[in-house]
Amino acid sequence: MKLHLLVLLLLCFTTTTHLSAAERPPNVVLVFIDDMGWGDFSSFGNQAATTEHCDRLAKEGLRFTQFYVNSPICSPSRTAISTGQYPQRWKISSYLAHRKLNERRGMAQWLDPAAPMLAEMLHDAGYATGHFGKWHMGGQRDVGEAPLITEYGFDASLTNFEGLGDRVLAELDAYDGKKPRLHTLGSDKLGRGKVTWEKRDKITETFVDATIDFIRQAQANDQPFYVNVWPDDVHSPFFPPKARRGDQTKRELYLGVLETMDEQLGVLFDFIRQDEQLKSNTLILMCSDNGPELGAGSAGPYRGHKTTLYEGGIRSPLIVWGPGLIDANKTGTTNSKSVFAAFDLVPSLLSICGASAKEGTQFDGEALPGVLLGQADKSHSTPLCFRRPPDRPELQGKQLPDLAVRGGQWKLLCSYDGSDVELYDLNEDEGETTNVADKHPDVVASLQETILSWHQSMPADNGQDWEPN
Repeated sequence: MKLHLLVLLLLCFTTTTHLSAAERPPNVVLVFIDDMGWGDFSSFGNQAATTEHCDRLAKEGLRFTQFYVNSPICSPSRTAISTGQYPQRWKISSYLAHRKLNERRGMAQWLDPAAPMLAEMLHDAGYATGHFGKWHMGGQRDVGEAPLITEYGFDASLTNFEGLGDRVLAELDAYDGKKPRLHTLGSDKLGRGKVTWEKRDKITETFVDATIDFIRQAQANDQPFYVNVWPDDVHSPFFPPKARRGDQTKRELYLGVLETMDEQLGVLFDFIRQDEQLKSNTLILMCSDNGPELGAGSAGPYRGHKTTLYEGGIRSPLIVWGPGLIDANKTGTTNSKSVFAAFDLVPSLLSICGASAKEGTQFDGEALPGVLLGQADKSHSTPLCFRRPPDRPELQGKQLPDLAVRGGQWKLLCSYDGSDVELYDLNEDEGETTNVADKHPDVVASLQETILSWHQSMPADNGQDWEPN
């Protein structure tokens, strides 16, 4: 069911002076997919499912293989890609849940609106800004007093059960003749926005329809636009259409959802591609918020999955498309050299869009516009640091590393106090199979100092309290 609930919200857009094509700032669409593994796009090696619409973006754009998100779990990853900063700065280090669990883990209840939001900075530069999809930075479970999404610099929003404002809640239909169950996690009781019900296999379609309506209104107002399209249906529970349920194992249901999402996103991609003005001046970026759920998606050749600090938990596929913006000589190529992360996207996109950060803002990310546009193969200049979610200390009885750092070819993992060191040479061992810490004491000492110093500089959570005895 297509929604037309955005019209009233969009009337408040600020119109701009008419600009020529050469003067017009680029539009940006950020597709941030929930719980999808590095190896889940066909263009990244998936032979079990076909993602033809997403793959077409890769064929017409750029593919990045050494891109990271800044956390192996949802809320902090979304915080980093929105703020350009480590999410721990805002005391968001695991998924936001009900208030008692957030407090127990030493976390905030929602992202502080004082955080430097990319959307707000682009809005201040004259952009129309919209968020359509999962939010999960406040307004979930029993936390009903969190700020609305529109308080973070967005003109309009439509979300799911992990945010406030207008939202679409899912009916879980297994196509078995039984009445669909409702998937709300308490969101239907929070108020503060219109609730619409839709089958789970139509949720991404609904977000796409709302996005297209938003883009059309921005065009009518002669505004550049920045849009978040953040699908949540690749996250469990998996409820694909009847024709894509396969043998109904977890893996087959996941693949069915993946292909359905690709098909529904394809409507948006085709809408942009078929409009010459949009095609020549729109940048689409697409990645995942963290690694795959165990037993569902694929991390490709990488060890680990969602919630772990091994590569499979924090390395994400990244596709960048923009025929009128990226270097035409690099169309369809793969960048396997640039090592950078989601928080780098914020200053990079500000640079590409000709917008400025708010005075006094200090990003942890770095501006790498040439990398995104195929003009350079630079990397983030300093080591990338990671901390595990406080409530994920072990898996299947085995203790997980608390901290990780990527510096050049090296990846070090360790406990909070620097013990239990693991060191991997990712140039030679991308699957993190052979711990070479004993052979490289100087590398260990340097990276150990880096990660411990970073850890101590960030606000603490209660991860220590979750350590197994």
